[in-house]
Amino acid sequence: MRTVVIIGGVAGGASAAARLRRLDEKADIIILEKGPRISFAACGLPYYIGGEIANRAKLLVQTPQAFRARFAVDVRTNSQAICIDRTGKSVEVLELRCGLRYRQKYDKLILSPGAAPIRPKLPGVYGPKIFSLRSLKDADRLKSFIENQHPERACVVGGGFVGLEMAENLRRLGLRVTIIDMADQVMPALDREMAEFVHQHLGRHDVELVLGEALSGFEHSVDGPVTTCLAGGGRMESDLVILAIGVRPEIGLAQKAGLKIGPLGGVKVNEHLQTSDEDIYAIGDASEVAEAAAPQPALMPLAGVANRQGRIAAENICGRQTTFRATLGTIIVRVFDLSVACTGANEKGLRTNGVAYLKSYTHSVSHAGYFPGATPMAVKLLLASDSGKVLGAQIVGVDGVDKRIDVLATAIRAGATASDLTELELAYAPPYGEAKDPVNMAGYVAENILKGDVKPFYAEQLGEVGDNQIARLDVRTRVEFERGHIAGAVNIPVDEIRDRIAEVPCQSPLLVYCQSGARSYFACRALAQMGYEVMNLSGGYVTYCASQGGRLEIPQIERYSKPSEMKDLPLSPQPAGPSSADDSVVSVGGMEYDI
Repeated sequence: MRTVVIIGGVAGGASAAARLRRLDEKADIIILEKGPRISFAACGLPYYIGGEIANRAKLLVQTPQAFRARFAVDVRTNSQAICIDRTGKSVEVLELRCGLRYRQKYDKLILSPGAAPIRPKLPGVYGPKIFSLRSLKDADRLKSFIENQHPERACVVGGGFVGLEMAENLRRLGLRVTIIDMADQVMPALDREMAEFVHQHLGRHDVELVLGEALSGFEHSVDGPVTTCLAGGGRMESDLVILAIGVRPEIGLAQKAGLKIGPLGGVKVNEHLQTSDEDIYAIGDASEVAEAAAPQPALMPLAGVANRQGRIAAENICGRQTTFRATLGTIIVRVFDLSVACTGANEKGLRTNGVAYLKSYTHSVSHAGYFPGATPMAVKLLLASDSGKVLGAQIVGVDGVDKRIDVLATAIRAGATASDLTELELAYAPPYGEAKDPVNMAGYVAENILKGDVKPFYAEQLGEVGDNQIARLDVRTRVEFERGHIAGAVNIPVDEIRDRIAEVPCQSPLLVYCQSGARSYFACRALAQMGYEVMNLSGGYVTYCASQGGRLEIPQIERYSKPSEMKDLPLSPQPAGPSSADDSVVSVGGMEYDI
């Protein structure tokens, strides 16, 4: 009978214990958890703060008693592992309730200690009005403060998904919210132009953004506000501060035991999740894992990854040699009524790692344009320039983002190409999607680039050429052109090009654009066959505006000006329908979109 000791519960540790029991009924399985609970829904904490999850008990995924009954696991809560004796194969344990110390022998050991919120070493960082959100204890403290102190203003430091979720939920409670981040964008997993959709959506919900600013410290007053001091000299007063800068792997035990630590500060593991000691495994937030998008390791504090690792560690302990494949880092976050998702590589990472790639932008609608409630969806696809394999994807939209990013994550895992995306048979009915799904459309557009049917041009390249070096042709309607256009562009609607060919600029190359890239593709194909050297602006005017940080001409979801009304924010997209005789163009919220 083998004894397996698991240090830490929550996602990875609890998953490992459950899988171990299913594979080995005789094993002695022990979970050492320094807190009072072995499993809770950490991802639900922001929504509990905001009141969307009203019942705190719903966050308790599994109680120690229920886990013992179901899996016959010896669950020891309030039991902290102090040190590991690798030679004697034992763990020194401190019972926090009574102070008793004892040694627990093991045959195999699984480290699942998780990660701790980062608190920078700055003056005033441990003040009473500064909060982090990692545990139920953190959530209870923050919720109690809000209910008893009735704050009106909040600073959220960090624009990752926890920071965005907290900003949304604090706004729903009626607080005025400012997000501060030292980067020039929120959601670092996104590329800058895709993050701009999020920036503008936050602005529509009265969330202030302070980007490119580092902290220098905090100043506290007894009964007054806390002042957040910026390195650039700025000062911001608020009634509370949320630190959502990120997390740091809990590696103290591993370091004391002499286990190898990776370059990013996580426990180094092999493909079987073994540490430098073959009898000790490390899983979850504390371990460094391979990343599919890059040659170097990564830290991936994601619940799905931790659960998968727990299962794999258990399989290997039970003699089933199983490999942890590199993670794609697939994430999705709700920002008010906007969904933001990504998977695989981003463009920043591909450039850093010297990977040759192609990219394309598409703007589709969430379901059939003639069916009420269709909303726009921006998709960025990254592909290997030689093979056409999908390397990464980013999607921002209101509806249907989750299922499209999941399809693309599956495609990356399967090694699919752009051509494979065009052949996917995805469920279609007018309320759910399009006959040519946004995933299919992303594949078609990327395939056109790979086959040489169209030469793409990207918005950031406009800044690299002078106004007189490249002619611009806007093939949108006159109304769209008058709303806003690229400087120096000539406007000839796509349906009029053949009749007005003499007005088309003769300068080569000719940059052609429309709202999202589809009508300009039609124009490019026609003009190329007439002898013009043409390039299509990938993603059209919408992506151009995003890349320039200008106002995005995308429909605005209904905005609430009174903070009290934001507690119950319904989704109210404008009805969609054909805008012209051309059934390849639909109107969503008053704006035309190519489909």
